[in-house]
Amino acid sequence: MAEAPKPEEISHPPMDQLQGLEYCIDSNPSWGEAIALGFQHYILALGTAVMIPSFLVPIMGGSDGDKVRVVQTLLFIEGINTLLQTLFGTRLPTVIGGSYAFMVPIISIIHDSSLTRIEDPHLRFLSTMRAVQGALIVASSIQIILGYSQMWAICSRFFSPLGMAPVIALVGFGLFDRGFPLVGRCVEIGIPMFILFIVFSQYLKNFQVKGLPVLERFAILISITVIWAYAHLLTASGAYKHRPDLTQVNCRTDKANLISSAPWIKIPYPLQWGAPTFDAGHAFGMMAAVLVSLVESTGAYKAASRLASATPPPAHVLSRGIGWQGIGILLGGMFGTLTGCTVSVENIGLLGSTRVGSRRVIQISAGFMIFFSMLGKFGALFASIPFTIFAAIYCVLFGLVASVGLSFLQFTNMNSMRNLFITGVSLFLGLSVPEYFREYTSKALHGPAHTSAGWFNDFLNTIFFSSPTVALIVSVFLDNTLDYKDSARDRGMPWWAKFRTFKGDSRNEEFYTLPFNLNRFFPPS
Repeated sequence: MAEAPKPEEISHPPMDQLQGLEYCIDSNPSWGEAIALGFQHYILALGTAVMIPSFLVPIMGGSDGDKVRVVQTLLFIEGINTLLQTLFGTRLPTVIGGSYAFMVPIISIIHDSSLTRIEDPHLRFLSTMRAVQGALIVASSIQIILGYSQMWAICSRFFSPLGMAPVIALVGFGLFDRGFPLVGRCVEIGIPMFILFIVFSQYLKNFQVKGLPVLERFAILISITVIWAYAHLLTASGAYKHRPDLTQVNCRTDKANLISSAPWIKIPYPLQWGAPTFDAGHAFGMMAAVLVSLVESTGAYKAASRLASATPPPAHVLSRGIGWQGIGILLGGMFGTLTGCTVSVENIGLLGSTRVGSRRVIQISAGFMIFFSMLGKFGALFASIPFTIFAAIYCVLFGLVASVGLSFLQFTNMNSMRNLFITGVSLFLGLSVPEYFREYTSKALHGPAHTSAGWFNDFLNTIFFSSPTVALIVSVFLDNTLDYKDSARDRGMPWWAKFRTFKGDSRNEEFYTLPFNLNRFFPPS
C-alpha cells in the first residue's frame, strides 16, 4: 500500500524571495547584454509615452508637430525620473513613466469653458497645456510632502500582506482594458504578436547561443521586429487601403505622422510652452490623480522588489521613493509632459519575463530615453510601432505583475473565512467599481459624480476610476477593523514585521543604501 505523502511534500513553504531569477537588483549581466536589455525596456516604455499624447494633443487643438514634441518631452522626463528613482529613491529597478491616472482631471481641464472658447487651435493647445502644467506643479506637493515627511511610511504601518495582495494584484489586473480590447482592434497583428511573444519567452526559453538564453531574454525585441516588419508588409501591399479610419490607425505603420513631424534634434527645456497658469479647481482635481498615482506606485514598488529578488522596501525607503516621484511630477509640470508620472507596470512585468531584475539595466534604459528624446527622427521611428503590438505584450506582462500580487497571499492564512472575505470583496470591488464608472462615463459623457462643483467631481471620479485605489480603501479598512487584534498571524504580520524597518533585515543595506555614501547625511530609520 502506498505511503501517505508528508505535508511538506504537498505544500510549498512561504519564500520571501522568488526562485529562478538570473540577476537580482544589484547583480549585473555583461555590458553588451545589459545595453540590449536596457534598449528593450526603452522600446516597451514607448507604448504609454506615445499613447497618452496621441489621445490628448488632438483634442486640445494641437498639431502633429505638437504631439511629437510632447512625446519627446515625456520620454526625456521619464529618463530623468527613472535615473533619480533608481539612484536616490527606492533604488528598485523601476521605470517611472507617464500615468493614465491623470486622464480624468486633464480631460476636465481640456473641456473647461474658458479654454474651449479660444478659437485659434494652436493658441487653445498652448493655453490648455499651461493650465495642465500649473495643476501638476501644485498637485505634486502632495507626494513631496507625504514622501519626505515620512507620513506615507506611517500610513504603511496599517498595511499587511493580506491587505496589500489585492492592491498589488489590481495594479496588473486593473489595466485589463489596455490589453485584449486594444489587440482586438487589429487582430491580424495583435494575435500573432501575442503568440510569438509567449512562444519565445516561455516555450523556447532554453534555446541558448553561447550560453545565453537569447529568445527568453530578448523575446520582445525579436517578436516586435518580426511583427513590425509583417505589419509594414501589409501596409505597403495596400491591405488597409479602403478600410475604416480606426482600423488604419491601429494597423498601419505609416499613420502616426511622427517621423515626418519630428525635428532632427530638439532638446526639451522648462517652460517651453510658456508660463504655467494656476487655477484652484484644476489643481484640486489633479490632487486626486496624484493620490491614485501614489497608491498604484506603492503596489508597483512591492511587486518590483519581488521580481528583483529584493526584500520588500522598508517603510522609510518607500516614503523616500514617493517623495522623489513627487519631484518627478513637479518636473513634468515644469517641462510640460501633459501627464503626471507613476511606476511603469509593463516594465515591472518585463523584469519577470526576462528574469533579470538588475538596477543597471533600467538605468541604461533611462539613458536611451534621454538620448532618443533629443534625436527626434530616430526616436520617432521607434515610436511609430503600431500600439496593437504593445497591447499584445501587455496581455502577458500585466498578468505577470498581478500574479506577483497574489503571491503575497502565501504569507497569510487562506483557510480563514475572514481572510477569504477580505480578499474576495477587495478584488471584486476593485474591478467592479471602476468598470461602473467607465461604463457610466462612456454613456453619459461625464462621471457618476456630477455636481455643480467641477473640482469635487474630478476628485471622486479620479479616485474611483482606479482599481488599486478602490482595492486599497476596501482591503485596508476591512483588514484593520475586522477582528484585527486576534488575527495578526492570519494577516501575515509576523512575516512582514522584520521588513518594516531598515535594520530589521540584514539584506536591506545591500539593496536600499543610497549611493555616494549619502546615508551619512540621511540615516535610515
